[in-house]
Amino acid sequence: MATMYLVQAFKLNGKKLIADPVQQAKSEEKAIATAERLAPMRAGVLVFSQEVDIETDAYDEPRVILRIGSLPPGLMDG
Repeated sequence: MATMYLVQAFKLNGKKLIADPVQQAKSEEKAIATAERLAPMRAGVLVFSQEVDIETDAYDEPRVILRIGSLPPGLMDG
């Protein structure tokens, strides 16, 4: 199993949140730093990790690490 660290940022287009392409980071710390760098320029940013079994292409449930700003309702709640 490998851990992927991902950063998903959102722009505000009128009243609608539009997702930027997901960015992958090499560590949790780098993912958080990326999110903090993006936050002033975006409506919201989500950092999460996910365990991946590369051999079987199986993905575990994502684990939220950090939420900043406005995110789409229901996005990885709970």
